[in-house]
Amino acid sequence: MDPIADLLIRIKNASLSNRKTVSVPHSKIKENLANVLKKEGFLEGIEVLEEKGKKQLLLTLSGQKDRPLTIEVKRISKPGRRVYVKSKDIKSQKRGLGTLIISSPEGLVTGNEAMKKKLGGEVVCKII
Repeated sequence: MDPIADLLIRIKNASLSNRKTVSVPHSKIKENLANVLKKEGFLEGIEVLEEKGKKQLLLTLSGQKDRPLTIEVKRISKPGRRVYVKSKDIKSQKRGLGTLIISSPEGLVTGNEAMKKKLGGEVVCKII
């Protein structure tokens, strides 16, 4: 099972079913990805809860009071097929639509940050 794809699909399903919050099992990569999504405005809040020794991430989706923002996600690099990009190729990869999230040597960054810092890495996902 792919934990990053699981996180992205849970967020997408919660937005499609008009739920404001979603709970996912905790891991450092998921928390870092959620922080990038929060910085980009897709999430309002991130909370780490611990129940019976197991940590959970409680994610609050951004949007209107009664309706969360609709999020479309696409997992680019998968466990069976890894996709890497150089810093100079990010712009052609992005084409101005959505937000790329790249796993670089400095951690998870958006495509714009990677272009500014001249970082390459694995393309984790694209969010529209």
